[in-house]
Amino acid sequence: MQGGDPYRQVTIAYIAEQAGVSIPTVSKVINGRSGVGAQTRARIETLINEYGYRRPEPAGRADIMELVMSDLESMWGLEIIRGVERTAREQNVGVVLADFDQRDDETRGWVEQALARRPNCVVTVAQLTQAQRDQLTARSIPFVVFDLASELQDDTPYVGATNWLGGRSATRHLLELGHRRIAMISGPDHVLCCRARVDGYRSALEAAGVPVEPALVRRVNLCHEDGRTAGHDLLRRLDRPTAIFTANDVLAIGVYRAAREEGLRIPEDLSVVGFDDLPVVSWVDPPLTSVHQPLREMAATATTLALALGRGEKPAQTRIELVTTLTVRQSTGPPPPERR
Repeated sequence: MQGGDPYRQVTIAYIAEQAGVSIPTVSKVINGRSGVGAQTRARIETLINEYGYRRPEPAGRADIMELVMSDLESMWGLEIIRGVERTAREQNVGVVLADFDQRDDETRGWVEQALARRPNCVVTVAQLTQAQRDQLTARSIPFVVFDLASELQDDTPYVGATNWLGGRSATRHLLELGHRRIAMISGPDHVLCCRARVDGYRSALEAAGVPVEPALVRRVNLCHEDGRTAGHDLLRRLDRPTAIFTANDVLAIGVYRAAREEGLRIPEDLSVVGFDDLPVVSWVDPPLTSVHQPLREMAATATTLALALGRGEKPAQTRIELVTTLTVRQSTGPPPPERR
C-alpha cells in the first residue's frame, strides 16, 4: 500500500483478506445483499471505510438520484418532490422516489434496493439511522439530509430553514398586534426543527417581557386532527389564549376547525399563525398568516448539492439554511377588546 493513491489499489480480495472472510461475502456487503451476519457486515464496512474502497463504476450506469420520503401524500411532501424533480430534470438526471415508513423491515428493504440501484446520490427527507447512512457512505453514495429533524454528525450535508427566526417572527407579529396570551402548538420535542420554532417563540415572548406559560405550549403529532384536539383544549380554558401559533400549517387548519366548533371567529376572537406557507393556506377562510418556508427552493438546493457531491465535487458549503419570512394574511388581528 505504499506510494501513489492507496485507495485505488484496494481490491475486494484485499478487503476479504483483512476481514478474514471470503470474497463473495465482501461482495454481498458491497452490493447490499443479505446473508451476512451483523458483526461480519460491520467489520467489512469498517474496512471499506478505512481503506476507501470504491467499487468500479459499471459501463453505461443509469444517471439517477434517489429521493427518500416517508410521507408522500402530504402537501408538504409534494412541494419537496416538485423542487427535486425540476432541478434533477434541468441536469438530465432521473429521480427514483422511495417511500418507506419507520418499520425496520421497510427501511432495510429500501437500503438494499438503493445499493443495488447504485444512484449517483440521495436526498433523504425520511430519517435514516446512522447505520443506514454508514452503508451509503461505504458505497460512495453521497447523501444530503433535508430539514434538520434529528441530531447529525457535524460533517453530514443538510439543507434546512431558519426555524428559530421563523418562530420568533411569527410571535413578534402577534405581540405587535397587542396579544399577550399567545399559545403554541408544536410537534414532538425530539424533532429539532419543531424545537427551534418553540425556542424562537419563547425568545420573542421573553424579549417583550411576557412570561412564558408552559400550559400554553402543546406538543402533538404534526397532523390536522391533533391540531384540532389541542385547539379545543386551549380554547376551553377560562383564560384562553387570544392567539395560537402552530408549528405547521396542517396544525393551524386543525385549530381553525376547533375555533369554529367553539363558536369563535378568526381573527376577531382568535388570531392564528401557521408555519410552511403551503399553497393551500391562501385558499382557506380567512387566508392564513404563515411563516414561509421555501420548500421548493430548499429541495432544489438539496438536489443541486447532492448531485455536486455525486460528481465528486467539493462544494464550499454543505450545511445550508434558507431564510424564512412571514406572510401576513387575514387570520391575524388585534385581540378582542375585552381580553386585551
